[in-house]
Amino acid sequence: MNQRLTVLQHHPAEAVGEIGVWAEQRDIALDIHRADLGELPEQAAARCVLLGGPCAVNDPPAWLQREKEWLRRQIARGTPILGICLGSQLLAEALGGAIRALDRPETGWTQIDFADGSQLDALQWHEDTFTLPPGAEALASSAGCAQQLFRRGPHIGIQFHPEWNAELVAALNAHFGDASPLPCVPDAQRHSDVANWFHALLEVWSSFSLTHEPPIPYLEGKG
Repeated sequence: MNQRLTVLQHHPAEAVGEIGVWAEQRDIALDIHRADLGELPEQAAARCVLLGGPCAVNDPPAWLQREKEWLRRQIARGTPILGICLGSQLLAEALGGAIRALDRPETGWTQIDFADGSQLDALQWHEDTFTLPPGAEALASSAGCAQQLFRRGPHIGIQFHPEWNAELVAALNAHFGDASPLPCVPDAQRHSDVANWFHALLEVWSSFSLTHEPPIPYLEGKG
């Protein structure tokens, strides 16, 4: 097991989900750090994933402010970053975007509209969004949120939650109880479609570097 992937987790219930499935299939070790508990590695591995969490980028607790500073250092060092939900907002801000509140929260299964006209239903639970960072490419949107997926160089931001497989959704519902807007009954086909799309994206992102940016056909729809 030679490859390693740094993961920053921001909440006890928001675990790696489908990222763990993909990593296990490829014999990639996950170095998981609970940023909300002050765990930040001095240096990320070859690449880094930022997970979601119930925090506001514009009103960060002290630990999140430290993570924001840490993230800027990783970007300056050339570490490819993949941000999901809160992670995508942190990434967007670090690259020069701005964070603002949505007109209304976006929750549950949501249609994602990709730049090539294809579509994918994915799970959401967020109240904020971001403006596209300078030089970034917008790759997907939804009816309620203009920025669902972007890429700039070796960095990718995903506002929706492709890592939320059925097992992780069940854990989130158990943790948040009546406060959770997520479905109680799993949709096997939708989860399978999202997992296939996400695994393909992870394959492409895992080959990104500052000097090597391969084509990203899987960022524009299923397969």
